[in-house]
Parts: sequence; structure tokens; C-alpha cells
Amino acid sequence: MTLKSQIQDDVKSAMRARDQQRLTALRLITAAIKQIEVDQRVELDEKGILAVLDKMSKQRRESLELYQTAGRDDLAAQEKYELDLIADYLPEALSDAEVGALIKQVIAATGASSIRDMGTVMNQLRGEVQGRADMKAVSQAVKTQLGA
Repeated sequence: MTLKSQIQDDVKSAMRARDQQRLTALRLITAAIKQIEVDQRVELDEKGILAVLDKMSKQRRESLELYQTAGRDDLAAQEKYELDLIADYLPEALSDAEVGALIKQVIAATGASSIRDMGTVMNQLRGEVQGRADMKAVSQAVKTQLGA
């Protein structure tokens, strides 16, 4: 079962169960996927859908932090719920050790030796860690390993 069809089945299940909060969050996901498909006139594959989910997850984490700082517990709870729901569709997260090992492999494979090669390393890593690790943390780890 593809990720897209799984999300659509979950929308139907939420409708049948009359779970309004889950249904609203799932519709946000399907709307984001559909928006990109319409804008780019393409059918998103698994990788594209993971990229959309990863972006939505990042947005929710940032919003959650802002709402908690502002003391808006009601909005923070909604963002947390949506973040947890999106996480259900993302692949299992990589540990810091696994990310570090992947970075070392890519640096060795590309022959990267300085911070100037960071773009090359990040492009190679993006496909492997998309949706499985925070790209900001990965970027920081690459900088550290390249000696910046």
C-alpha cells in the first residue's frame, strides 16, 4: 500500500469514526500533497510525499516552540497532535550515530575535504535522510565533520 493511499484510507476511517480532530489534520496533509501536485502538474511518488510530510513536520515543530513560548497551550496542543499524526507516516528516525556514520560514508565517497564541499555532501545525504532526520541537525553535523 502506498503512502498516499494509506493517508486516503485513514481519512475515510476518520470520517466513519467521526473523529473531527484527526480528520482535520489528515485533510491538511492531503491538501498539502494535492497543492504540490496541482502546482507542479505531477503525481507525487513516495519520495515526494515524504518531502511534503517532512516539511509539514518541520513547520509544526517550529510553531509548537513558538506557541509554548507564548503560553498558548491550546494552539500548542493542536500542533503537537498534528506533529504526532504526521510522524506516524514518516519512516523511523535515524539515531545520531547512524546519521554520523552516513555523513562519514558520504564524505569518503565524495572526497569532501573542506566546508566548500558541503553542498555536495548535503545533496548526497538528502535522499538518504529525508524524513528520517532533522536536516538542520544534519547540516550542523556535516559542518562539524568538515572542520568548519
